[in-house]
Amino acid sequence: MATTRKSKKPAPRAVRRPAAKARAARPARPAGNPELQRLLEEVGKRRALVRDYLAKKDRPDRFRPDDIYRGVHSYLAAGGKALRASVLLFSCGAVSGDEDKAIPAAAAVEVYHAWTLVHDDIIDRDLKRRGVPTVHEEIRQRAERTLRLKRDEAAHYGVSMAILAGDLQQGWTISLLAELAREKGVNPILVLQLILDLEIDVQSALIEGEALDVQFSKLPLEALSEERIMDMLWKKTGALYRFAGQAGAMIGLDQPNARHPAVDALAQFASNCGIAFQLQDDILGILGDEKKLGKPVGSDIREGKRTTIVYKALQEAGRSERAFLLRTLGDPGATLTQVKRARELLVRLGGVEHTIELAEKHVKKAVGSLETLPDSEHKRLLLAWANFMVKRDY
Repeated sequence: MATTRKSKKPAPRAVRRPAAKARAARPARPAGNPELQRLLEEVGKRRALVRDYLAKKDRPDRFRPDDIYRGVHSYLAAGGKALRASVLLFSCGAVSGDEDKAIPAAAAVEVYHAWTLVHDDIIDRDLKRRGVPTVHEEIRQRAERTLRLKRDEAAHYGVSMAILAGDLQQGWTISLLAELAREKGVNPILVLQLILDLEIDVQSALIEGEALDVQFSKLPLEALSEERIMDMLWKKTGALYRFAGQAGAMIGLDQPNARHPAVDALAQFASNCGIAFQLQDDILGILGDEKKLGKPVGSDIREGKRTTIVYKALQEAGRSERAFLLRTLGDPGATLTQVKRARELLVRLGGVEHTIELAEKHVKKAVGSLETLPDSEHKRLLLAWANFMVKRDY
């Protein structure tokens, strides 16, 4: 990496928000908020239940060879937040359902999310996630040590094994959903509907969103709009969150009708929270702490991700600022100094502030979706969960 050099910061225009004020809008840690602290404790309990269930359903005799087994379990063992699994269980409880009956579905969502991360990291060529090497990178390193492969051959091997591990995780997801009927007595018609929804509606949306994310980074900004970017973000992230809320409610009510008012309310709630989650992810990709995130901050800049932050900042940029951002965005060889200046511009030009406002807008819509549900402890947890979507710093 090139030696960093101090770059002269352009003078802010009067119409722009001062940099210090923009920095003050960074998300606060939830530790000082009793409501959010309680939420994290409850999420932790659900995460433990899901991990215990996955340990019980582990198949070391089938998840083979060893590189595949390790790839399947890498992110599950690394300690994800289990937010999707938790919102599924909270949604089940919010309609007076038995959370225990929904545990296989929560575990399925956790494994399904893991395979999307495995493939996403390959696409983004990321080397670290959750503070550990990404699956393809971990396997590459092991292949160099144990198989004595040269770096290029080991890299190809790592990607190949990671793709296969992700494929196996997807298959495991379906078997976990089948346990709803086999083990928990959930209506088989409902289980089939959940499998259809996940494998057709969610998967097609998610893959389209991932493909658009890649394509957008190759397109000129003029070819995009904020609406197209938001649509891509929902498909990448919101679709699976929507499924989690919908599935939890359907299991809790023990009926397969996605149009049931309570099911629709929780689906809309989780969908809007999912968008807020991705917007907050984009903010953390600019302002986050690498130690808390467990992945490099600034990688979105080098990859040229077309986020709402970038879109808004480029709209407000002057000629030289715009030229610099367009040169730096998508440049894998951008220096630390260039990345730092790009981050400063994205803040000062209002991109981060605008995205914070968008995230808060979607959380407000999400909260409004729950008005028809009766008050309960589970509803209060969902409301705290929505707030966490825009308060988290990891």
